[in-house]
Amino acid sequence: MLVELGSRDEERVVEAIRARKDELAGLACELIAFDTSARLPGDPARDEEPLQRALEGRLAILGGESRVWEPEPTGVGNRHYPDDLDFKGRPQLVATIPGAGGGPSMLLNGHIDAVPVDEPDLWTVPPHKGTVKDGFVYGRGANDMKGGIAALVAALEGLASAGVKLAGDIVFCTVTDEESSGAGGWAAVKNGVSASAGICAEPTDLNVCVACRGTVCPTITVRGRQGHAEIVQPDWRDGGAVNAIEKAQLVIDAARRLRDEWRLRPDHQHPLLHPGDIVPTVISAGKWHVTYPASCTIRFDCQYLPGHVDEQGTGWAVQDEIVAWMEQAAATDPWLREHPLEWAWSSDVVPAEIPPDSPLVAVTRRCAEDLGRTCRVTGFDSWHDAATFSTHGTPTFSFGPRDFGTIHGVDERVAIDDLVDVASVVALSAMRYCGVAASP
Repeated sequence: MLVELGSRDEERVVEAIRARKDELAGLACELIAFDTSARLPGDPARDEEPLQRALEGRLAILGGESRVWEPEPTGVGNRHYPDDLDFKGRPQLVATIPGAGGGPSMLLNGHIDAVPVDEPDLWTVPPHKGTVKDGFVYGRGANDMKGGIAALVAALEGLASAGVKLAGDIVFCTVTDEESSGAGGWAAVKNGVSASAGICAEPTDLNVCVACRGTVCPTITVRGRQGHAEIVQPDWRDGGAVNAIEKAQLVIDAARRLRDEWRLRPDHQHPLLHPGDIVPTVISAGKWHVTYPASCTIRFDCQYLPGHVDEQGTGWAVQDEIVAWMEQAAATDPWLREHPLEWAWSSDVVPAEIPPDSPLVAVTRRCAEDLGRTCRVTGFDSWHDAATFSTHGTPTFSFGPRDFGTIHGVDERVAIDDLVDVASVVALSAMRYCGVAASP
């Protein structure tokens, strides 16, 4: 239901988007059918390039001046993304639709990768074939976030169909590797992708998400000493075996105490985000069931708040605190004092936030409300590409569909009506933020 729109042009744009509802659902299905499963370093390319080329062709019809490029490998020594990550076959896309001039530019962003499907037999639909059923589009990436990308394209097509020319430029950018490292977004900003402000179409329950936590995740290896598990062992000082799993429990207990402290500490409080967290997520130990394990490796997922980003734009302080806390706990154990913890770290995925009263945020909220949608200011506890663009000068937030609970899960889905509303809100936001060119 339209509550109040500012002009007949706005009404025509929304009508055009709604008239193309089936085409929007079809585009979402088309994007889902490209297998762009998130990768680990060394995995071969999948359908990233064909997907980007399909988008490039669609945007060219709208006058988009496109560039599809493979970034150089990441090299070594940058803590913000994995070493030597190769983008061969995984290009990034930026397409600029020029405005008539005189208005601010607007970034529209999305990531094309989707998490892998681990249990396809549990799905009621083929996960890599978009399926329309009961008013929803189903398939891997339907909500996170190929449906959102389809809605961004539909917004631009609705503007074109209604004959609306914006004053400011639209910068459309789709990237790879959001799910694994954020390296695609970094490649985009390093190659000059920017705008006055931006919207990322991540699923947000049709709210505006202006803040997110970041991650700096340790992998800790605890050493033990092998020996027969069915023979009573002497003290380790006399050459006896040491169970690395049992020693690792001390590290896990220390992480739990640190998490409990963070939940209460003032510097870990945020109006839109939960406190920082550190959670053991992967553990590996042992080679044989009757042998004491010689090592135990634990990976932790650690999230931190925007307020903990240092002047260099990193989470070094959080990393240093984790090391100091764990080392202090290990020092209470005689074996671990002589056999120190071994550390490895994932990429530092940096959090960000923008002011909730930023101009484009205010515009988008009003547009959603004018279409009858309640639109709150919220935050993501997990990370999104908007943070990278915000950190590099384009204040960007996420706005997208509902059904957040189905992402990364079985029978991922998105409501087609939500995609229509997202497209309508984005189109109206572009008109009000970028401005509409005067008729000749």
